[in-house]
Amino acid sequence: MQVTILLFARLRDITGSSELKRELPDGATVQFLWDNLEADYKELSPYRETISTAINAEYTKMNSRLTNGDEVAFLPPVSGG
Repeated sequence: MQVTILLFARLRDITGSSELKRELPDGATVQFLWDNLEADYKELSPYRETISTAINAEYTKMNSRLTNGDEVAFLPPVSGG
């Protein structure tokens, strides 16, 4: 299956793109996708415990299953005042 990944702020800077496509095995979870990205972009590792995730614009958890065509957003924590 293929999913679209949306990346924001520092995550976008690390990967060099605000949008990526990935082929994943059927039954893959958001966590599997993050692990896959982290394998390619080691600088993502510090964000593992603090990112928010969404599937098709709905906030979700890392153990949520993905389906073909899903749009997955990874959002880093917001800082500032």
